[in-house]
Amino acid sequence: MKKMHLQKLTLAAIALFLMVSCSKDDAADPAAVLPNVTIGNQIWQSTNLDVTTYRDGTPIPQVTDATDWGNLTTGAWCYYENSTANGTTYGKLYNWYAVAGIHDNNANTPNKVLAPKGWHVPSDAEWITLTDFLGGESVAGGKMKAAGLTYWNSPNADATNSSGFTGLPGGYRFYNGISSLIGYFGAWWSSTENATENSWYRSINYSNNVVDKSINHKTGGFSVRCIRD
Repeated sequence: MKKMHLQKLTLAAIALFLMVSCSKDDAADPAAVLPNVTIGNQIWQSTNLDVTTYRDGTPIPQVTDATDWGNLTTGAWCYYENSTANGTTYGKLYNWYAVAGIHDNNANTPNKVLAPKGWHVPSDAEWITLTDFLGGESVAGGKMKAAGLTYWNSPNADATNSSGFTGLPGGYRFYNGISSLIGYFGAWWSSTENATENSWYRSINYSNNVVDKSINHKTGGFSVRCIRD
């Protein structure tokens, strides 16, 4: 009887250890700590991405010089107008090479992963799923924009943020390194290329409720929102 009792205690201790270990692993998972919102059958990050390393800890260079930015063919990030105050509100702007994890110029080197564990940068198709759920590109923008004039310039047309996406007008960085349109325009990369030099992105603006689908040169600096795996 004593032996059976000891066996039961041992099994209980092992089970408790496994439960605690799993809980610690879950708590340490970056996917658990990103602010998020469920929209339809997708889970979206509800703030702009603000990381300085790839998933494996490899640093992503901050590039402040406009000329250097325009000549990049590898991943980089910046603040709008190189202002940390803008970064506090709007997060970082990334070129598409960072989105793709292209961290060096060696074609034989495997790409890194920008998104934290459990997340990925949405594809063009996943953006379509989002806007379709919100009624289509012609009306989804108002449902995705943060309401009011705290961040957006007037009139911030039809902004309700009913989706919880909380889109902010973080502006963007042109391919030549010049920043523009903060307060008027928010843009987010997709992971989908359009051609060798261009990739798809989505944008919303202060004057209407449209979500615009377009392409931009990969050296452009846009915000990033991740989606759960």
